[in-house]
Amino acid sequence: MFYWGKLNSGNDSPAQGSDVFDEVFRRTRITDVSMKEGLAGFLRATDRKVIVVTSHRRITLNLKEQIASLSSGQDHVVLVSETGTVCEWKTSAQCKIPRTFSNLTNRHIAHVACGNSHSFVLTKDGQLFTWGQNSSGQLGLGKSDEIFQSPQPLKSLCGIPLIQISAGGDHSFALSLSGAVFGWGRNSAGQLGLGDTDDRHVPVCVKSLNLKKTIFISCGEDHTAVLTKSGLMLTFGSGQYGQLGHNSLRDEHHPRVVAEFWGSKVSQIACGRHHTLALVESSNTVYSFGCGEQGQLENGQRTNQYVPLPVQLPPDCNPDQMIKKITAGGNLSVLFTSIMVSSITLRSCKGPAVLDIEMIDHWISACDSNVWRKKQREIKRIFSSASCISGSFIEKSNDKHYKTSVVTSGLDLSLTRLAFEELAKKSKVLSVIETTVEKNLLPSLSSTAAGVEALRVYLILPELLRVLNKQERGTQLTISLASAVLKLEPESMDVLTSLWTKLPYSYYRTLVKMFRSVCAHFMSLMTTKICDHWTEVKPVLEVLQKLYNINSQRNERLTEGYFLSKELHYFFNLVKIYPLKHLILKMNQLEDPWEPWLVNDGQLGILINFLKSAQQLACYPFIIDTECKCIVFHILQVQKPGPLQYYTCVNKLCVNRKTVLTDTLLFLKENRHNFSLPLEVTFSLEDGIDDGGLRLALFTLLGQEITKASSVIQASEDSGLFWFSADVSGNGFPELFYIGIICGLAFYNHAFLNIGFPVALFKKLLNRSPTFSDLEELSPVEARSLKDVLMEDEDVLEMLYLDFTVKGKELIPNGAEIPVTKANRQKYVDLYVDFVFNKSVKKQFKKFEEGFSRANPFNLWKMFKPEELRVLLYGTLKYEWEELQKGVTYELCGPSCELIQNFWTVFFELNEEEKKLFLTFVYGTDCLPIGGLSKLQLKIVRCNYNDADDRFPSAQTCYGILRLPNYSSIHILKDKLIHAITHCEVFGQM
Repeated sequence: MFYWGKLNSGNDSPAQGSDVFDEVFRRTRITDVSMKEGLAGFLRATDRKVIVVTSHRRITLNLKEQIASLSSGQDHVVLVSETGTVCEWKTSAQCKIPRTFSNLTNRHIAHVACGNSHSFVLTKDGQLFTWGQNSSGQLGLGKSDEIFQSPQPLKSLCGIPLIQISAGGDHSFALSLSGAVFGWGRNSAGQLGLGDTDDRHVPVCVKSLNLKKTIFISCGEDHTAVLTKSGLMLTFGSGQYGQLGHNSLRDEHHPRVVAEFWGSKVSQIACGRHHTLALVESSNTVYSFGCGEQGQLENGQRTNQYVPLPVQLPPDCNPDQMIKKITAGGNLSVLFTSIMVSSITLRSCKGPAVLDIEMIDHWISACDSNVWRKKQREIKRIFSSASCISGSFIEKSNDKHYKTSVVTSGLDLSLTRLAFEELAKKSKVLSVIETTVEKNLLPSLSSTAAGVEALRVYLILPELLRVLNKQERGTQLTISLASAVLKLEPESMDVLTSLWTKLPYSYYRTLVKMFRSVCAHFMSLMTTKICDHWTEVKPVLEVLQKLYNINSQRNERLTEGYFLSKELHYFFNLVKIYPLKHLILKMNQLEDPWEPWLVNDGQLGILINFLKSAQQLACYPFIIDTECKCIVFHILQVQKPGPLQYYTCVNKLCVNRKTVLTDTLLFLKENRHNFSLPLEVTFSLEDGIDDGGLRLALFTLLGQEITKASSVIQASEDSGLFWFSADVSGNGFPELFYIGIICGLAFYNHAFLNIGFPVALFKKLLNRSPTFSDLEELSPVEARSLKDVLMEDEDVLEMLYLDFTVKGKELIPNGAEIPVTKANRQKYVDLYVDFVFNKSVKKQFKKFEEGFSRANPFNLWKMFKPEELRVLLYGTLKYEWEELQKGVTYELCGPSCELIQNFWTVFFELNEEEKKLFLTFVYGTDCLPIGGLSKLQLKIVRCNYNDADDRFPSAQTCYGILRLPNYSSIHILKDKLIHAITHCEVFGQM
């Protein structure tokens, strides 16, 4: 061991001169040393005793246990025994016996570090404890001048797998397993590397060091040095004495590479008070720079040095001996050579205890009860610590875990999956893990994650749930994990969302399946028994909602089926057996006089009990399909105003077929109706009771009139879809408002209004932004042109003479002066799409939206997706005519009857338009519900008349009933049917 410099900055006193150190080194072998200004602590190899040297005395501390490591401040020394006991001795103490800390008893200590007047210990399970002065926030416990006499947990770094801590004068640093650097405390010279000189009272990530592969940090009085795995040395903070090595006395507020070491790989670094050491192992050379007034640079003179220069080692240092360790503190520098290396405790970077394959093999191996108890303690210690779990299974190949970021977790998830599959082979091991995670780990998780590494636990635990799920276990653990996710602060949740978005497909699928399986479990209970489990399932549904939203942003997406609840689908199919009106009345303890036979049905209680939670289901529509949403929509639609009011009060509208649009607008402008109640329609001079069919007919006619007469919407020439006219004047806005009301009224009353808007309209109604694909739907020709712009070479773009305008309107300020180039063309396309769907029709859409929302008073429609809204408003136009025949029922006849066979022969000979006229004749509209023709209920009734050949078919559109006279021949049937469907206004009975 060789040393140079002085213990103090002032003149030597007899008690602290070079002779004192010579005596210490001469009489015993030293295994560890720690120094600060005015104090040095030495760990003696022979008996593991500690010798403390100050400016006034030399003391051998009386210790009950052998010491493993130590760290010294200006007036105190913190010691860690081989059994893990932490104690502290102060220069002001009257005795030589250090005091111990009861709250650190039985903890396994990994590292200890001392600043001038503060201290840290890092446990092997990743917990950080701190105490001492906090005048500049150096404890990281928040803004407080309080002096903490006993160790306090630093919870803000909870979950980060820390491998090293370092303390300077009044600032502190912590280093994570994957190279994240956190600093806090005094920052007067920029020694925290954050780009400013503001003190920090809680740990802050030094983002400029992200991805640098930092492996070691050393702190001086007010400067800091870091070492990367590639051997780069970066320094920052005070440069007053040249201690940063940048040939300057300037302070550096950001980490800066020490350029003098380009081409050399630095292997060790050490900071003294105002000087710095670096070891280049390949040349066996120690470099020094900074303050040299006390000889701490060993450069042959007592001057400051602004760049790294080799240390002039003493003559008795054999040049063939390898330098194995350097350290510095205060105004002293120390190195150890290979002769002493066997007795030196090198402070290498060791992470927290982590789970690995060897440990797993040990756990699942056979053992007696005593060994099992020891294994249990080990399992609990690992799985109680978020740091241990987060530090496990990192991606070590090619140092990939050092690339940890908001889009890369740094985990080897395949190794994680393999590990839990191995653990699952031993049931009692899995049980201990499950209990420990639920009772200890999850409650300890912080709502604020200090970095990505603290969030790894949320990616690892689903793999535990996966093996538990295979054994039909883990329900409560899944709920607890969901609750922990929901407690995350927005900033941490955003990072986790980013990690989920980039998660590989199979692991994202596992994540979704684990939460959905618990959701399915409770849905199955609630749809087969009279019970309420919404409190338990709600956090799981909330997390599923987040995962569902993320799915649309992923490159590899899961299909909708991964989120849908099959249990609810089966349940709602059962609901369809019963008249919905009756179920709603029973939910509200009201009798339905038309359905007395259902009162004592055994399944009814379960149905009614679950349907009472329709509002809960509406909050999570992604778990139910469109048909089920329609049932929920109708239940809530009735519940809002109340069943009695909904079923007894209506908005009555009487219109003339020839003036249907004018009559409807007059009705709406009277403003005397309640939009929350159903609409009942009658046509003047026509008989008929509206049980749904007349409403369908009304909105079919309104759609035709609006598309023919309106000037505020126009059809695209290449798609035929309608969009708002960009040049609407002030008089056109009221018209748009009422078109919005008519569309909303149709939707609320379960009628079809096929105006032909694109999906983009419904996206905007749901506050979603239209995209380029929406332009492809509305205007394929425009979209192809824009796609060509994205593909053309630079010279072709110049020949197109495009600028940032559309139809004379500037997309950005001075857009006419800005040409479209290869560099900005994507921006041009994005702005073009935004102009078409947003900027050019902002006022028009606003008026339409106001009307649509007015006619849908409870916003229940927002549970549907844009595509579903469009289908429910327009109906589907996919006609599979064979499906109509499959679902038909007959009265006074059958499928083998000659009349019926003749009817189907005639029907299938009709052209496409005639078949649609038939639908309008029977149902009042040719638009189909979701599910198409298979969802229509057609009933054919044979009518036996003596003069049948003189009669026409008739229909009851509200009920889908076709009355077919008993024609004598197929030719007469065909003539009468075609005439009837062509003039359905006369022959269709409502």
